[in-house]
Amino acid sequence: MNGAHSLLTTLVDAGVDVCFANPGTSEMHFVAALDTVDGMRAVLTLFEGVATGAADGYARISGTPAAVLLHLGPGLGNGLANLHNARRAHTPMVVVVGDHATYHKKYDAPLESDIDAVAGSVSGWVHRTMRSDDVAADTAAALDAARQGAVSTLILPADVSWSDGVSGARTATTSAEPAVDDAAVGAAAAALRSGERTVLLIGGDATHGPGLTAAVRIGEATGATVLCETFPARLRRGAGVPAVERLAYFAEAAAEQLAGARHIILAGAPSPVSFFAYPDKASDLVPDGCAVHVLASHHGAAQALERLADTVAPGTTASLAPAARPEMPSGELTAFSAAAVVGALLPDDAIVVDESNTAGVGIAAATAGAPAHDVLTLTGGAIGYGLPAAIGAAIAAPHRPVLALQADGSAMYTISALWTHARENLDVTTVIFDNGAYDILRIELQRVGATSGTEPGPKARELLDLGSPAIDFVQIAEGLGVPGRRVRTAEELAAALADAFAEPGPHLIDALVPSLLG
Repeated sequence: MNGAHSLLTTLVDAGVDVCFANPGTSEMHFVAALDTVDGMRAVLTLFEGVATGAADGYARISGTPAAVLLHLGPGLGNGLANLHNARRAHTPMVVVVGDHATYHKKYDAPLESDIDAVAGSVSGWVHRTMRSDDVAADTAAALDAARQGAVSTLILPADVSWSDGVSGARTATTSAEPAVDDAAVGAAAAALRSGERTVLLIGGDATHGPGLTAAVRIGEATGATVLCETFPARLRRGAGVPAVERLAYFAEAAAEQLAGARHIILAGAPSPVSFFAYPDKASDLVPDGCAVHVLASHHGAAQALERLADTVAPGTTASLAPAARPEMPSGELTAFSAAAVVGALLPDDAIVVDESNTAGVGIAAATAGAPAHDVLTLTGGAIGYGLPAAIGAAIAAPHRPVLALQADGSAMYTISALWTHARENLDVTTVIFDNGAYDILRIELQRVGATSGTEPGPKARELLDLGSPAIDFVQIAEGLGVPGRRVRTAEELAAALADAFAEPGPHLIDALVPSLLG
């Protein structure tokens, strides 16, 4: 078998059966092999950033590695932003990047580039396969690294892909649970028993399932404050689920949440820092005199929390969030009335892909008592994540409704994802929070002191305005095969959401909301 066939066979044998792709000439043997290897579903996207974001969403929901096929260095570069988000989420992913034939590289053809260097900026594992005989073993090694929470990039030259090699394949190993660090558990228990204010900050695999339950048990038994990292890869929440507040995005609010803490215990989350530097403000959000204790990294945090809970809170159970829905609002839409409509109508066991950004400020509170659901967030801050991630989430869990809450500015980065929503007939309802501006940047313009306390000038205002011309999301959606609908009132949004949730398949709702800044 040739190298491409060996690669596909190894992936399928390891249980990786979906590949998100935007291929080119150097990947044509991989494309051809799809018809000779049973079991691989290939999902076409029109832009590499959609492919990488879709793979990220798929792996976060499925818990298994996703595969991506990209074309040379420029294709990898186009997918880089969502690979950055995947790296920050510790998403298991195998990225296959085709390259020129080994003997062709010396000619410096127009698409020649340093793929290894580009891949290294977002990957935890990078390898270039130089012999067809090694493809199976290298693919298995990539899978092993991915299962440890790494973006793994395998570079496959075209001649290695088309040449015949050995038919045997090495099976990827199953990732073992990391051992719990008894000393770390002891140090955390001592902090919790100290009588001093302690914050338990959770992330990684602790934000759903047993880890979430253990964290709340610990907080309720010891009085510790339990917080979730600002942008968790996957957060389980809603009625019947232990409730955990997220660390605030803005540094001032996060500092208030952490104020007075003498101990911070990190369970799968990094130590808290501000997202950006601001003049005359601290970047490190750990309070002065506060000790930081690392209980566990992203992989294994849930197991460590269960051990800690059995140590400091034996025999306890965690309180669960009660069922509660907001009252259905009426009148002109605002960010908060739109959030209330979402909270009032969110279906059971939904997956919410949240890239609503500034306009979504009310979503968390409005959905706190909605039926239990999973939330995927923008872990690395690189926008253009939501619409692609919804593809992957819907393919990973076809029996669950997916709601993509999407800011208008970031939607335009990867708007072609809607075409894949339609092509694959995915049950994804997209709500565009359409305020016609980069609102977050309007806020940051003030926060960084760039305007020296005065109103921004006309050039600055124009650079952050999306209203001239206004973007017609309904026409764009319909042109890409997704039914679209524009709403201006809470009643119209409620009707549009109810209709979309009742009819399987993709839908887009363009929700016109005013800027939070007026």
